[in-house]
Parts: sequence; C-alpha cells; structure tokens
Amino acid sequence: MVRQLGFFFLMPVLVVSASAQQQQQQQSTPSGYPDSSQTSTNPDCSDPALASSADCMGQDQGNGQQFNGNSQNGAGVPRTFGAQTPNSNNYTDTGQQNSRQGQQNGANSQQQLLLPPEPLIEFQKFIASTTSQVLPIFGANLFRRVPSTFAPLNMTPVPSDYVIGPGDELRVRVWGQVNFQANLQVDRAGEVYLPQVGPTHVAGMPFSELDGHLRKAIGRVYRNFDLTADIGQIRAIQVYVAGQARRPGVYTVSSLSTLVDAVFASGGPSVQGSMRHIELRRGSEVVTDFDLYGLLVHGDKSKDVKLLPGDVIFIPAVGAEVAITGSVRTPAIYELREGESLDGLIADAGGVSAVAAEARVSIERISEHHDRFAMEVAYDANGLKTPMADGDLVHVYSIVARYQKTVTLRGNIANPGRFAWHAGMRVSDLIPDRDSLITRNYWWKRAQLGLPAPEFEPIPYFSNMRQPTDGNAVTLRLRSQGGINGQQGQDGSQQNLDGNANGVPNNGPNNTAGLRDGQNGLAQDQVGQNADGSQQGQYGSQQNQRLNAQQQASNSSLAAQQSGVFNGPAPAQRTEVKKLAPEIDWDYAVIQRQDPDTLKTTLISFDLGKLVLQHDTSQDMELQAGDVVSIFSEADIRVPIAQQTKLVTLSGEFVHSGVYSVQPGETFHHLVERAGGFTPNAYLYGSEYTRESTRALQQARIDEYVQNLSMEIQRSNMAIAASGTGSPQDAAADLSAQTNEQNLLTNLRRIRATGRIVLTFVPTSSGTVSLPEISMEDGDHFSVPSVPATVNVVGAVYDQNSFLYSTSRRVGEYLGLAGGPNRDADYKHSFLIRADGEVVSSDLGKGLWAAKFKDVRVYPGDTIVVPEKTYKPGTLRTVLAYSQLFSSLALGAAAIAVIQ
Repeated sequence: MVRQLGFFFLMPVLVVSASAQQQQQQQSTPSGYPDSSQTSTNPDCSDPALASSADCMGQDQGNGQQFNGNSQNGAGVPRTFGAQTPNSNNYTDTGQQNSRQGQQNGANSQQQLLLPPEPLIEFQKFIASTTSQVLPIFGANLFRRVPSTFAPLNMTPVPSDYVIGPGDELRVRVWGQVNFQANLQVDRAGEVYLPQVGPTHVAGMPFSELDGHLRKAIGRVYRNFDLTADIGQIRAIQVYVAGQARRPGVYTVSSLSTLVDAVFASGGPSVQGSMRHIELRRGSEVVTDFDLYGLLVHGDKSKDVKLLPGDVIFIPAVGAEVAITGSVRTPAIYELREGESLDGLIADAGGVSAVAAEARVSIERISEHHDRFAMEVAYDANGLKTPMADGDLVHVYSIVARYQKTVTLRGNIANPGRFAWHAGMRVSDLIPDRDSLITRNYWWKRAQLGLPAPEFEPIPYFSNMRQPTDGNAVTLRLRSQGGINGQQGQDGSQQNLDGNANGVPNNGPNNTAGLRDGQNGLAQDQVGQNADGSQQGQYGSQQNQRLNAQQQASNSSLAAQQSGVFNGPAPAQRTEVKKLAPEIDWDYAVIQRQDPDTLKTTLISFDLGKLVLQHDTSQDMELQAGDVVSIFSEADIRVPIAQQTKLVTLSGEFVHSGVYSVQPGETFHHLVERAGGFTPNAYLYGSEYTRESTRALQQARIDEYVQNLSMEIQRSNMAIAASGTGSPQDAAADLSAQTNEQNLLTNLRRIRATGRIVLTFVPTSSGTVSLPEISMEDGDHFSVPSVPATVNVVGAVYDQNSFLYSTSRRVGEYLGLAGGPNRDADYKHSFLIRADGEVVSSDLGKGLWAAKFKDVRVYPGDTIVVPEKTYKPGTLRTVLAYSQLFSSLALGAAAIAVIQ
C-alpha cells in the first residue's frame, strides 16, 4: 500500500521533470538548425556518396534549391542571397562558428567602459605649483572610453589583400549546371570541402584570388556554372599588450584588427606610458614604431599595420616631457621626440591662438637636474628652431589689450564704444547732437509703455496649465481676489491650475494655514506653562504687542489707510509716471588722458550743456589718441537739488490729483496751488508726506538698532550660559526667554521704514496757507485723506467697532459705546492713535494724568487701543527661590549648632 501511494505521488513529478527537460532542449536549439532527432533521421547530403540518394533527391525536390540542376527559379539563381530561409537545409560546416558570431554580435551592443581618471604625475604637480594650472596630458582623453570587451566589426568589408587562414568562414554560392550554396569554414589544414567537388586548399591565399581559385576547382567537375564567393565570419587571433599600457594583457581580436585597434582595446598608454614610440614586435624584430601624435595631430595612420597571431604590442615608458601654456590652441603636457624644436611643439599644440603676441616666447628650463632658469626667444624662424629639453615650461604671451589711434566714448550715451582717431578730432565729432545723449535703455523702456493690451483677461497660472484630461472641458471659477480655482470635471476629479488632478493649488483660498499662523502668532506664545507654574512666553508676547503697537502708530496714519483702499475691481496693472532713465548731467563731462612721457593720468573737464546746447566752441576740446570721454548722469554724480528733475505725486483730496514736475524755484505751497488746491473734504491733520531718501535713512537706522540689540542679547545669553548655575526650572525659563528674544528680533527685522516726514498740522488746519515751506525732492508723495466720520475702538473691549464721530465725546464715552474694557484688558496701558500717526498713551503721565486718559479729546479718524493683560513670570519663581534660600540657611544653622 505504501509503495502504491509513493508511486502515485512520484509519477506526476517525473512527468513534469521530463517535460521541462524537453522544453529546455528545444529552447537551446538554435533557430534554423535541426536538433539531434532531426539529424539522426535526415541523411548528410553533403557527402558525395549520399548526394544522389532518394532521400537527398526528395529533399531537393521539396526545397527546390539545394543540389538541383533544374532550379525552380528559372534563372538558376538562389532565392536567398547571403541569408538562409527558415527550415532550409543549406549546407554549413560552421555551426559552432555561427554560435560564436552571435556572441560577438552581442558584445558589439555592449556599452563602452568609462575608465576612471588616473592620478597626477609628478611633472603635472610641478607645473601646477608654478602656473596654478593642472595641465592635462595631451591625448589622454582619447582613451577615456574604451570597449569593455573587444568586439570586431563583423560587417566591415574585407580588403582585397586579406590573407585567408584557418578559422575563416567562406560563403560560396554556385548556380547553373550545379546549384548550391554553402558556408564553409577553413580547417586547420587550410582546406574547405566543396560539395560534390571535394577538398580545396585556400589558406595563405589573398581574398582577391579566391573567386578564380574556386572557379578552377569546380571547373574540374562541372561546366556552365557561375559563382560568388565572399568571407563571412573572420577568424580571431591572440595578441599581447605589454609595457606601460592602461590595461595590459592578452587580447583576442579580429584578424582584420590593426595595431591602433588593439591599442584602443587596451585603454591606450597610461600616464607613465609613451605615445610617441608604440612598438609592434613580431618574433625578434620590430615591425613598426607607431607615433600616436601623428594620428592625433595630423590624422596620419600610414604606419599602422595589421596584426598576426602572437604579435606583441609594447608600450615603453614615457620620454622627455614639456608643458606649454598661454595663447595656444591646446595647452597641455606633451611628449618630445628626439631633436624636437619649439616650432614642432607649437604645431602639436594646434598652433598659437588669434590673440598670441608673436614677439617673444618664455621658456623656463631645468639646468642639469639642479636649478631652474628663465629664457626668452624671439618668435621668428631662428627662435622657433630652439631645441626643447625635458622639463621645459613654455609660455606663449598674448597681446596687450591696447588700441592704437582710438578714442573711447562711454557713460550716459546712446552709442558708447571705440572710435577711430584722426588728427584734429574734437568732442563734437563724437557727440554730434543732443539726441546722441539719450541712452538705448530710455528708448526701450519708452517703447514698453505702448505695448498693446492682451486680447483676453490675464488669468494667473495659465502658463502652468496643461491640456484637459480625457477630452473633457474644465470650467474655471474666478476668485474674488482675481485668481482662479479648479472646477470639478465630468469625471469627478478636481482639475488643478497646473493641469494636475490633485486638487486646488497650495496657495489657493482653501489653504489658510499660513494666514492663521500669522494671525495667531502672538497667541501661540501664551500657550503652556513652565514647571514653576508661571505662564510661558508672556514676556515675549508683551514685547511683541508693544512692538506691533509702535508699528501701527508709525505706519497707520489715516492717509496711509485710505490710500490702500480702492472701491472697485483691481486693475490689471498700475499706471505710474516716473523718470524712465536718469537725467543727463549737463554741467560736467570729462576727458581722461594719459601722458605718454610720465604715464600719469590727467582729467580735462568741460561743460556738456554749453557744448551741445549752446555750441560753445571753447568747450569743444581737441582729442588725442587714447583719450576716454565720459558722459555722466544724475545717478552717477549727485547734482545740486535746484538742478535736479523732480516729480512729486499729489494724491487724495486735491482738485487735480496727479504727478507734477517741480519747476525751478517753485515752493511746496505754489505746487499745491498749481494743482488747484484742496477740496472741501480735505483733512490735512491726517495727511502723510513720504520721501525716498528719508525712507532709506530710516531703514538704515532701524537695521543698525536691530544689529546692536542682537549683539547685546547674544552677550547676555553667553553670560547666562557661562554662569552654569540654577535649577532645571531656571534653565527652562532661560530657554523660553531666549526663544522669545529671537522672535522679537525676527519681528524687528521685518520692520520696513515708510520714509514719512511729519508735517505739523492741527485738526482745524485747512487751505494752502497751512502748508509749511519745505524743499521737494524727486519721488516725494503727499497724500491728503478726506474727513472721516468714525472713531475706531479695538483691543480688549467687548465690542471692537467703529463709531460715528461726535465733537462732544471723549475717550471714556467711546469705550462705553464699545462695552468698556473686558476682564482681560490692561486699561492702565491703553493708548490713542491720532489720525496724523501721533500716539497718546496713558503711561505718558503719572498720578493725575492716568485718571484723565478717559477725558482726552478724540478727533475724526482716531483709534483707541486697549491692550490685553500680560503676566510676568517672575513672581512665583522668586518666592520659590527665596524659600530654597531660607531652607539652606536653616539647614546650615542647624549643622553649626550640632557641631558646637
């Protein structure tokens, strides 16, 4: 019973194993060749004794091609020329050779091997220490990529002088009275077997004589035939690469290979190998001494010879080396041949460049392996015949960037450049009229002002969008902010603005994480408590609140608030009036001249305005060769303010708001009157006057203050870290304080100056008579808001809102309208922001003033701010510190009492 069960389970395993072996044998059989079972039943029709048998004759009739005097083609030519048809019985005795050919064809498809760079040689380091340049070895980069395994080019045409030898494959095709085609391999005896003819000796015969030799051999048996004969798979030979090669060893190469082919297969000479003397040794003699420089420089391959089995390619050590730098085509390190001169070295380097100075060449030479000395040779026939020595450093100088009989015009000019000088040349020859002083940049910017408007609404992210997926249309939904959102397509997927179906963009309206973080940045400092029970981050939060209050006081004037409000759709782009380019400095221009005797530079100034506008001949200076004429603008040299072109912007409550050019001698009062004066709704008390130069100065002062504060905080933190005392609670508190200080510095660095100049106005100021007499600068902006009708109450109150202004109401009454301060309010630190940006704080006065803050008069546009309470973390921690101190004192006193 057990044997039956074992047999029952074993039989399926044996069946599966047998089928797998049969399948493996079928896969291992080459395509187009019969397997062992077929060869055992089919006779060998290549044997003359079996060629006329019934089996072979039946095969010939079935194929209509092999060994048949009457071909089905009618013309007697095989149907396939140079290739076998599937399931054909063409005669071949090169089955193993064909398999080897497939392997070699696979090797042909292999990628080239990138050899790693070799280390620097001693001479390269020596030259680098002198020239600060690591020069390459000439020709070394030619062998960076070499074949990983040598693969001969099987499809290369065989030359007529190729000598046939054992291992070659001959492809013979015969038609006429006899009709056959065969792939024949030359055996070790040098013979091939021709079907129905017999063996024929072909070894040692040139390929050009093969056709006639085979015709003569077949002609001894048959008449009225024709044939073609060529070489298929060529034989492989073994050669040896020795010496200073990159990859020395034994190489199996094609019999068509030459010396150069084998050198490339071995990776070429190493950095220590010679490129000028590569020897091919055959037996005891040197067949050729090949110079790779002839191939690299001149493309000369005349000394390249074909390889024979057993040849040795020997690469000796490198010979004398020199380095050449400077103005040559290929600066590198070159190997010298015996007796080579300077002209040969320069020729190997590709010759001198276009900027080479053909006056002299510098040579640094090593004297008898002891000292170095420098020498110079002329760049002429005699100097170029200077013989080179091992270790020479040749430097070819370049020409000096000097212009002869040339003057230079530069600066604020339409066509700066270099111009030919002639005797009697003057400045007016370079600047013929005033139009030549207008720069090209001005015209480019002016041309951009007239660009046509887009034919469709410029929606953001259009450039990032791609074609709709699945051929479905995607509807774009406009946002109120002017952007777009992806609309859900028919397939239910959300089409993104950039063409992806991954949802809306990260910066879309649904992504409000960044906004929430910015709004709750102060509240995050109030979360959590320290180990001592004190609230964490309150001190930093209090500083940030006061900082924000100061920023609001300095940046939130009524004019600034109203200027940022625009009722209506946002324009595609703002229209601004400003100077397109810096104005010309008409009062000063200069000629820079070098004295040819003393080589000192002198400056000759002239009045450009008198020369160009008034044609004053006294300012038309005569030029000399080499002069440099410089034309300046107001951006190059600051001119007096009275001569500057000033554009001032008047916005807000003016009869004619706009940008005005300040006329010479015009005052601020006259400029406003030229604009029609103020409207009846003008509120001068809330106006704002900004200036660019003031903004730059204010920003510099802010940055300086932040830098000093940062250094002071760093010194304080270093002192705390050096003390190394305190409890873990103190360390945690110090760490929290340092974090808050860094947050404070970050907020301070974000402050940007406004450039505001405070003009002294009172709430009742009106008309141009109230304007101060100030000097104006280019870019000034004077904004006058309208009279507001509200007063704002914000902060820790029950109802943050805007209330209608009333002349009889004071601060306390407006706080009452807002519900009064809530339980978190710090009423003692409340403050009032005036419409002109002034801050009135309850901390400005002590005693009686603090009680009268509620009676402060309020004007239109004012803002009352009630901050929240902040708790200092030091109270509980101080109590704990004193408790620990008293405990230590008590323990110490007890210890002393015990000792006594």
